[in-house]
Amino acid sequence: MRTLASLEKGEKAKVNKLYAKGKLLQKLLDMGFVNNVEIEVIREAPLFDPMELKLHNYNLSIRKSEALLIEMDVKE
Repeated sequence: MRTLASLEKGEKAKVNKLYAKGKLLQKLLDMGFVNNVEIEVIREAPLFDPMELKLHNYNLSIRKSEALLIEMDVKE
């Protein structure tokens, strides 16, 4: 398994597990990071933080530190 932070531009994967706790977990759930949702990496900032993602029908950005807490199933 890989984390969301390890995905590169254009890669798609599905959320498998969230390792966040407390308020951060609730924030990720509120943003739509739920099991089996497909996520595509759109781009990364010049210093690779934050990263822009597409999930559901919208784009959002998260920090790499948050992306490290999201385990993904990568589409082959």
